[in-house]
Amino acid sequence: MPVIDFPLEQLRGYQGTNPRPTDFDAFWTRALAELTSINPNIELRPAAFQTPVAECFDLYFTGVRGARVHAKYLRPKKAAANAPAMLMFHGYSGSAGDWADKLIYAASGFHVAAMDCRGQGGESEDVGGVRGNTLNGHIIRGLADGPEHLLFRDIFLDTARLAQIVMEMPGVDADRVGAMGGSQGGGLTLACAALQPRIARLAPVYPFLCDYRRVWEMDLAKDAYEDVRAYFRHFDPLHEREDEVFNTLGYIDVSQLASRIRGEVMMITGLMDDICPPSTQFAAYNRITAPKEMMIYPDYGHEALPGSDDRVYQFMCALL
Repeated sequence: MPVIDFPLEQLRGYQGTNPRPTDFDAFWTRALAELTSINPNIELRPAAFQTPVAECFDLYFTGVRGARVHAKYLRPKKAAANAPAMLMFHGYSGSAGDWADKLIYAASGFHVAAMDCRGQGGESEDVGGVRGNTLNGHIIRGLADGPEHLLFRDIFLDTARLAQIVMEMPGVDADRVGAMGGSQGGGLTLACAALQPRIARLAPVYPFLCDYRRVWEMDLAKDAYEDVRAYFRHFDPLHEREDEVFNTLGYIDVSQLASRIRGEVMMITGLMDDICPPSTQFAAYNRITAPKEMMIYPDYGHEALPGSDDRVYQFMCALL
């Protein structure tokens, strides 16, 4: 078969190229302490969309820096007294999407929460002062001001806050919460489970936000990773601060967080993925020490993967 990355045997042992900051663990300990200090001011508003199988709500909460974050929340009408829950995270530039694609989980008895990322296609607030799309430059947002100012730090913390909120919802069994998503959603699924290790099952599909230096070395800092190339072209054209840049990006490298995951993992990837290269995904997968499996599509890239939604659903049904 064609090869766009390391051979599969080498992928299975690859541990990543991007440097790990020396204070990485302390950084995330401080970040989580900051999150804990914030009153989330949770608000549930009945949504215009309603369905016979679930009550639907617009959920709002306050994240770090005072941003109001939005998620779609579905409470199943027929569920056990202590029911499982599912967290859903969307792809880069998108939103929580339609209510309808959450209904299979709600109809099965899951509480469901699907988050809008700040500044992308949904309703969450970007504290630059606007709601909606401020997409360009999200990976490098705050890079020049130090790791505490990285936008994806705040988005990762939003996922952790959402998980906590859902775990504390009436009727939710906090020990039976899953997380899922593809591309950016896959990266956020891993980040969420790393920062909230009580996540019991997670299904990341070709996760984004992993091993930035490897992406750049493969000359794939384009499309989803265009920010990395743009930063060097605009702010460091001679690459005099290359090591510093990748070290700072290491704070929001999901592969560096992966060892904190405690839930059972089913990761899905395609070996022809030239958007989120397989090696970057394996850099995260290989650092996971929890029970895990990798479903590999040899002939597929960053695209719809036949049967993957069914596999994820059956994997998550173990929480019922």
